[in-house]
Amino acid sequence: MHHCFMAAALAFCIAAPAAAQRNLVIAAQTPPSALDPHFHNTTNNNMVLRQIFEALFELDNQARPQPRLAESLRLIDPLTWEVKLRRGVRFHDGTPFEAEDIAYTFARVPTVPNSPALFTPAVRTISAVEIKDPQTVILRTREPNPLMPIDLAAPAILSRKVHGPSPSTSDFNTGRLAIGTGPYRYAAWLPNERLEVTRNPEYWGPAEPWDRVTFRYIPQGGSRMAALLTGEADLIDYVPMQDMPRLERDPRFALFSVDSVTFVYLAPDAMRETTPFATDRQGRPLPRNPLADRRVREALSLAIPREAIAERLYHGQARAADQFAAPIAAHRLPDLPPLPHEPARARALLAEAGYPGGFRLTIHGPNGFFPGDDGLLQALAQSFTRIGIETSVETLPPATLFTRATNREFSLFMTYFSSYLTINPMRQVAMTRNPELGHGPFNRQRYSNPAMDAPLAEALTTMDPERREILTQQAAQALLEDKGVLPIIFLRNTWAARRDKVTYEPSPVNHTTALYARPVQ
Repeated sequence: MHHCFMAAALAFCIAAPAAAQRNLVIAAQTPPSALDPHFHNTTNNNMVLRQIFEALFELDNQARPQPRLAESLRLIDPLTWEVKLRRGVRFHDGTPFEAEDIAYTFARVPTVPNSPALFTPAVRTISAVEIKDPQTVILRTREPNPLMPIDLAAPAILSRKVHGPSPSTSDFNTGRLAIGTGPYRYAAWLPNERLEVTRNPEYWGPAEPWDRVTFRYIPQGGSRMAALLTGEADLIDYVPMQDMPRLERDPRFALFSVDSVTFVYLAPDAMRETTPFATDRQGRPLPRNPLADRRVREALSLAIPREAIAERLYHGQARAADQFAAPIAAHRLPDLPPLPHEPARARALLAEAGYPGGFRLTIHGPNGFFPGDDGLLQALAQSFTRIGIETSVETLPPATLFTRATNREFSLFMTYFSSYLTINPMRQVAMTRNPELGHGPFNRQRYSNPAMDAPLAEALTTMDPERREILTQQAAQALLEDKGVLPIIFLRNTWAARRDKVTYEPSPVNHTTALYARPVQ
């Protein structure tokens, strides 16, 4: 019970016996790689840092932009947008959020050193940020950008006063600059082990219910399960598939699942004349790169038993992929069957491409990055070996994998992408790399396909949604036919929680965050 008296426009509250602190412990699989919100555009960083920092908009679980530091966005003409800013917002140290912070933030985004993946695509089209008045910012663009409402939900806004002329990632990591406008404040961080945040009592929006939230980073599924079963954790993500039946039967726990926008794919080295991890049967380097031949890439795709993988390896927690876009993605190619599994045709294509006896291949992928990743790599290697490509597997920690992939050290590697749009994974992963335009920041194999690029470039500047859909589907069709990437499966996301303590709103983009966790009343 609280008894409050209004006096001189101030509320004086006499708290009845102090309510018990509401603490939440989340055991999560993947830690953030940094607390700098612009350092690495990846799910595990964004989901945690969006509790501390905020963008102008936030995409909700239906991919609709919701106002955060901006109240509205209006298209004035194809090259001009008006952003109305929220009044009265302060950073955690009390510094007011101001219009000047927008230009400051957008200027920093492309310049963060050593970033594995910048947020540059989100600001790539903005040529000028003009302050009309303290609450109104005009964004001018080099070209029409139909994705602007979604782009503005990407970069977290920093303060030019708080964060200064050249904030370093290490200053965020020590906590010194881990200061945002978000509903939670930074409290403590032990890299790869734990992160603690506390409720921001001055938050401009609805108050969060948790006083303190502790994220414990536990990469092993069995250990996260143990933390839940012993009561050390209230909520866990990436529930091990084999443990789901047991949790479903146990009345102490609740499961929260949703079809994700995450799809797993293989990236082949299709552009180089030679490739490091393909050899002849004796282990000698091949004079030419077999993956540069579309028939070989198609043979690899035909070798993969996607439906069996989804059913047996994933116990139904995945679906066979039909294309390079999530099942709920806007503008995906309609009515496609899952990609075919035809080993005999795969062997015929290999022979046609000049490899009747196959060759040797090493594939690379992450271990502990998404559920079943290690087992999936092994299943893929077995499938390739069955068609005559003798395949071995090397798994790596995600950070090492992406550094080496960015350096073009692999012939074929596995990873995933998450998006509510069909255009976005193509723009980020498969479009010819162009840092100035923000194209292809995740195109680690430097794939390039003019038949895909041309409609895609036009789609990225087409404000008419119907025309944009046609162009996007043309690009998607070109990518599918060329096998520039090999989609494998779509994942489901599942969390488990103590039923008496937490309910969770499952996130299609797989965000594990206190913002989706609510106490059981």
